[in-house]
Amino acid sequence: MSTIKMLLQREFWENKGGFLWAPIGAGSAFLALSFMGAIAGEVLGRKSGVFVNGVNISGIAEKAGDQEIQQLGAGLDLAMLMAAGWPMIALGFVVFFYCLSSLYDERKDRSVLFWKSLPISDTATVISKALSATLVAPLISGGVAILVGFAFLLIPSFWLVLHGANPWTLVFGPASPTQVAGTILLGIPVYALWALPTVGWLMLISVWAKSKPFLWAVLIPVFAGIFVSWFDIMMAFDLDSTWFWKNIVARTLTSVFPSTDLIFLHDGFDRIEINGPEDLRSLLSWQSSLNTLASLHTWIGATAGLAMIALATRLRRWRDDN
Repeated sequence: MSTIKMLLQREFWENKGGFLWAPIGAGSAFLALSFMGAIAGEVLGRKSGVFVNGVNISGIAEKAGDQEIQQLGAGLDLAMLMAAGWPMIALGFVVFFYCLSSLYDERKDRSVLFWKSLPISDTATVISKALSATLVAPLISGGVAILVGFAFLLIPSFWLVLHGANPWTLVFGPASPTQVAGTILLGIPVYALWALPTVGWLMLISVWAKSKPFLWAVLIPVFAGIFVSWFDIMMAFDLDSTWFWKNIVARTLTSVFPSTDLIFLHDGFDRIEINGPEDLRSLLSWQSSLNTLASLHTWIGATAGLAMIALATRLRRWRDDN
């Protein structure tokens, strides 16, 4: 365990720009844009002669019924989730390119020879890289996402204070920021399992490819999909080519992007029914994470990902491009 801990620290410091600063940069960019949007809206409103009286704002909470307050809370929770989504989107790109270069770069710069000279097994090295992609990076991005979500709620709160209203009544009262934070934290182990097929595939290509790992990682499943579609191979299993593109190609290349499990398990965007912010908040709730864990697709993909990581471990024992 001490060896794994040391290797995890090594991966973090070598990839600190992606693991830490990328989600911070994405979240900060969103907060800056939101703050500038609030300022622009205030300035344009005053120029147009529109000025909101603080008493009228405060009166909204008094006049609104329970249903309106619930809708307001759902909208605020959804806005917080959207704000938190920026660091998580950055996470998908960081993990994708980290896995793709994790075992390739050490062969490219010959540092693999140094690490193999140390009493560190290939298994420990590969496991540390897989854990960095599926747990360390998501934990950091999840923490940043929660902070960004809370910081985003301060923007409308600040606007309400300027107009003499109580932000607790109109923002933190209706909203459920702690529940949103819990949803993000619960989604991290779900993400780790769901991302395993892509993590395993990219690490396998990273240790196998002699050059241009990105092209190999993308073109092999894409051309496999074209081949299967061209010759209708899936007809032999009473399935169409769409099944292969969805369950093999898409799962292999896109599982590291958060919330792709929702699209996959609902058979696409067109199958998701959204009639308001409450429906969308329910879709992104902790219940959806539990549904992902209960899905057979998740565990089959995780098993395939672990098998590819094990194969990458064996390949690393002799793959040094000498």
